[in-house]
Amino acid sequence: MNRNRLHAAAACCLLTGALASVAAPTVPVADALVTGVLMPAWLERHGTRQELTPGLTLQNRDRLRTGANARVELRLRDGSVLRLAGDTQCELNALGVREPEVFTAAIDVAQGAVRFTTGELARSLRQRAVNLRVGTLTASVRGTDLWGTADGAGDRICLLEGVITLMQPDSEARQVGEAGSCYLAAKDGGPAALQAVTRGQLAWWAAQTGMPPGAGPASPKTTMAAPAAARIARSARAGRWSVEVAAVDSEAAALSVYDRARAAGYGARIRPLPAAGGGYRYALRLGPLSSESEAAALATEIGNALPIAPVSLVRN
Repeated sequence: MNRNRLHAAAACCLLTGALASVAAPTVPVADALVTGVLMPAWLERHGTRQELTPGLTLQNRDRLRTGANARVELRLRDGSVLRLAGDTQCELNALGVREPEVFTAAIDVAQGAVRFTTGELARSLRQRAVNLRVGTLTASVRGTDLWGTADGAGDRICLLEGVITLMQPDSEARQVGEAGSCYLAAKDGGPAALQAVTRGQLAWWAAQTGMPPGAGPASPKTTMAAPAAARIARSARAGRWSVEVAAVDSEAAALSVYDRARAAGYGARIRPLPAAGGGYRYALRLGPLSSESEAAALATEIGNALPIAPVSLVRN
C-alpha cells in the first residue's frame, strides 16, 4: 500500500509537469480559475481540505484560506480578477451562469483583505451580477476596482475606480462613484461612515493583496509557489534551486513527511535517490526556485512550519 501511494505521489508530480506545458486560454471557460498562489493556501470543498495550486478550477461554495504572508489570485469567467491577501477566508457563492447568459458570483470575505478588479472584457459585458461582501458590507460591482478588509477594526470597502452600490444591513443602499472613497463599518454595528484616508494609506492597503515585487503573478503553467517576500517558489521560468525538506531511508517515512508538508500547504515532491549501500533513499523537495536567495527564504519558512531537520538547499 505504501509503495502504491509513493508511486501515486510520483505520478502526480509527473502529471503536474506534463499539464504545465499546456497553455491556458486568456479568458477561462471555468467560472473561477486559480491563476496565482503564494503558499500556503488551501481549498475547502465538501468537507475536505487540499493544497491550493495554480490551474485549479473552482466551484460554487468553495472556500479559500490563506496563511500568513500568502497571496492568491483568481480569474472569473467574465475576466475579472480577485486577489486575496494573507490570513484571508473567502467563500465563492452563487457562482455560475443563469439564463439568459448572466454570469453571477457572490464573493464572501469573512476575514482578511481582498481586491477585485474588473478587466476590459467585463466592462464591455452587461450580463453579469457580481457582489463582493466584506464582513457586513456588500458592494454590488460594475466596471470597477475596489479593495476591502474585515479585521478587528471593522469592515472596510474602498473604491479605487469606477462605481459601486454599497449595502449594509438595516441601512439604505448608497451609490459610490468617487475614487478613493473608503467606508468603515465599526464593530459596534453602526452604519458605515466615510473614512478619510491618504493616497499613501490606500496604496499600502491595496499592496497587501499584490504579488511581491519582482515576483509576477503565477499562471496556470506554474506548478507551485511560496510566500517569502519577493519570490515565487515555482515560477514559470526554469529554476536552478530546490529546498530539500528531508531525506529518509524508508517509503513509510517519506510518505509521512509528504503528507505533513501537503497538509501545511506545501506541495512537496518525492525523489528516490540511489543509496551508497544499495537500495534507495527518498528525498522530499520543494521547488524549483529561480535563485539561491529564494531557496534560502523558503528553507527558513518551511523549517519553521515543519520542525523537520535538516532542511537544506539543493542545486538542480
